[in-house]
Amino acid sequence: MASVTASSVSFSSAPSSLKKNQVSQLKTVSVSFGGKSFKPFPLRFHVACAAKPETTDKVIEIVRKQLALPADSAITGESKFASLGADSLDTVEIVMGLEEEFGICVEEESAQTITTVQEAADMIEKLKEKI
Repeated sequence: MASVTASSVSFSSAPSSLKKNQVSQLKTVSVSFGGKSFKPFPLRFHVACAAKPETTDKVIEIVRKQLALPADSAITGESKFASLGADSLDTVEIVMGLEEEFGICVEEESAQTITTVQEAADMIEKLKEKI
């Protein structure tokens, strides 16, 4: 399976019914690299948004404080709250701390899906965009 990583992707002949940043109607994509063209193929995109490093660092700081973890404990974006010793009440308190620190409001449904530091940081970035 091939993989392409790029900082930007553009579609020169997207259907006119699509709005900016929307590709839900797009069914196939043709690709050319260095003059070589590839036949159209079914579209399968996975879009990931990584939060700013400072947001992730702040989330780590809040998680460390909330769980009373030592300053030298290894916490990364991939760290799961449960593996750090958080139970469901700790997770609720972490989310409350994030809401207070970042001035956001997290809906209960969203709060229940957060399991890692990175998921929390990404959610914060999304919510800050809406403010």
